[in-house]
Amino acid sequence: MGSVQIVTTILAAAITVLAVWVAVQAVQRIVAVVRLGQPDPERFGDPVTRTKTMLAETAGHTRMLRWSVVGAAHWFVMVGFIVLSLLVLEAYFEVVSATGGLPLIGGWAVYGLLTELIAILGTVGIVVLIAIRIRNRPGRPGGRSRFTGSTMWQGYFVEAVVLAVLIMGFVIRGFKVATDHFEYPLWATPVSHAVGAVLPDWEAGVSIAALIKIMISMTWLIVIGLNVTMGVAWHRFLAFFNIYFKRNPGRAGSGLGALRPMTSNGKPLDFEEADPESDQFGVAQVEQFTWKGLLDFSTCTECGRCQSQCPAWNTGKPLSPKLLVLSLRDHAYAKAPYLLAGGGKDLTGEEKATAAQLAHVDVLALAEAEKPLIGGADEGGIIDPDVLWSCTTCGACVEQCPVDIEHVDHIVDMRRYQVLIESSFPSEAGVMLRNLENKGNPWGAPQNTREDWTKGLDFEVPRVGEVDDFEYLFWVGCAGAFEDRAKKTTRAVATLLHEAGVSFAILGEGETCTGDPARRIGNEFVFQMLAQQNVETLNEAFEGREKAKRKIVATCPHCFNTLGNEYGQLGGEFEVVHHTQLLAHLVSAGKLTPVQPVDGGVTYHDPCYLGRHNRVFAPPREVLGSAIGDGRGGAATDSGAGRDSGLVEMPRNSERSFCCGAGGARMWMEEKIGKRINVDRVEEAMSTGAKTIAVGCPFCSTMLNDGVNGKGAGEQVEVIDVASVLLRSVKPEQPRDQQESTPVAG
Repeated sequence: MGSVQIVTTILAAAITVLAVWVAVQAVQRIVAVVRLGQPDPERFGDPVTRTKTMLAETAGHTRMLRWSVVGAAHWFVMVGFIVLSLLVLEAYFEVVSATGGLPLIGGWAVYGLLTELIAILGTVGIVVLIAIRIRNRPGRPGGRSRFTGSTMWQGYFVEAVVLAVLIMGFVIRGFKVATDHFEYPLWATPVSHAVGAVLPDWEAGVSIAALIKIMISMTWLIVIGLNVTMGVAWHRFLAFFNIYFKRNPGRAGSGLGALRPMTSNGKPLDFEEADPESDQFGVAQVEQFTWKGLLDFSTCTECGRCQSQCPAWNTGKPLSPKLLVLSLRDHAYAKAPYLLAGGGKDLTGEEKATAAQLAHVDVLALAEAEKPLIGGADEGGIIDPDVLWSCTTCGACVEQCPVDIEHVDHIVDMRRYQVLIESSFPSEAGVMLRNLENKGNPWGAPQNTREDWTKGLDFEVPRVGEVDDFEYLFWVGCAGAFEDRAKKTTRAVATLLHEAGVSFAILGEGETCTGDPARRIGNEFVFQMLAQQNVETLNEAFEGREKAKRKIVATCPHCFNTLGNEYGQLGGEFEVVHHTQLLAHLVSAGKLTPVQPVDGGVTYHDPCYLGRHNRVFAPPREVLGSAIGDGRGGAATDSGAGRDSGLVEMPRNSERSFCCGAGGARMWMEEKIGKRINVDRVEEAMSTGAKTIAVGCPFCSTMLNDGVNGKGAGEQVEVIDVASVLLRSVKPEQPRDQQESTPVAG
């Protein structure tokens, strides 16, 4: 060992010891903060499925590759980071000796070829990612950036480190080639040989280059260790855990559908026994999120994919799912010293720690602890109320997040506290909640008018109790019973089921709202009240039947989602289908035969709660394909590629469909900030040139109709449910307005 090698070895050892010490301290701090969260015992079930999902999403990059170029580039960088860590390890042998290398595999040509290829592709990948970050930098011409609000220097720093480490790998190998200490053949390491051809025969260069590589790597470790909120770096480690502990690991896509029930100390809250002085109602303090929530915040990569897809952000609202998560993350870590010292408020608002416990807590942490979680800028709040109430719960953020952050659950948890404890929510939503409590529907319509939609039909609609041998219980829903546009859909579905010979029955006045708008706005109490009543009614209607024969068909995706995914939490186990699924089956089985193609171009709007939340993409397109008369009747697949079925797809479709703006109880709140979401969606639909916008949701129908009328295009573009499109093709002799004699509301 020469003098150069002695110096490089000492320096490498010194910076490594420092870096490891800093990193260990950082890991301990992250773990301590995550452990501050509330229990969440359901995250540990089914380890086999969780492991498979984690491996698929990390090694397979199944979510990242939805953005093909970014996903492919990131995959090569990720693999490079993991595999080429061996080359960082090898550098420790090379600082000691120019001929140093890894034991056993160090001279293996296959290993040399593999690492060479990964280094080449990793270099290309990181250059692509740097170019994308620069092209999409905040403040650039041409629109809002998904990186707005991200800590840009951290992103550039991490990318520069990756690029520098990869380059130094080639330099080290090049010096080995130049000094004739390289064991790999030219065919296995062509780039390394090319670099070596231009480098001098300088043996010390190997050790010096290896030291530089180690110093770059350890500097990176020191920097991220000193910045525990540096998600762009820490996600490389935390993502594996965050994905493993996602709440629905076996569910395709985002794993949405049901909301998490309201819990206290890790257990679902029983409202018959709950006490707000001893039980947690929603989230009022950052430490009241579950530990998985705090892990979510820590894992955020600041990539902004959620932000780029959010309907609120894209229409000028203050909500960005990314910025919300970053605000909660920064607040959690700033408040952590106070919490770790025993500080915190109990559910009555009293301080739990003694003055002695807090005596040594940093003044900044104490100041952070005084900030309200929800509050305007004048109150020093972490999350502005306008941010909280802008969310439509469409799930686009969760769908796009590459590390499975559960934004919607966290937003609803904060809403729950605001509604149930603070009674603080948009005033116009109060009318809806009172109507739900007093009338059993959001519109406040008389219960005895729930069956008015049946008037004028040329067949009898049976009621549960009058018949016992029905196959499907037709869940009409509040919109389908009371809202003029939705009543047309209800009549169309009933007519088609009758035409196909499907035996069905309705509950009539025995049906009440499923509670979806109450739950999404945060009023879990009203949801539980309505849901328990409905579960009892449905269990009685299906008494004696096994689950496979407890079939419900619903026209509203919100009812479909609640009945099928959430009523199981309350003892209601049913087989629930959306009407487009049933109609697609009836068409394919030959029980419904389209006889006249529907004229004009058609585009289909995927409802969030049907598509993204429940992965129903193909059936509506299959129904429309049969009605359009392209002869294929549904060549579309569940990926949503509906072009083969004769449809004109909007740019944002299927899992990337843009929300209509009605979800999350936004249907009953004024949209006062920015551009109206429904207008944005209508403009996209009209840009396709289609004369018919087909929908599968009464909320979407209302919002898009209003958007079309707002654009003054009511005479040129029609918004209509998929069922009505099919009915026109199956029974073209019927007038278009046969389903409902009441004029369509404007």
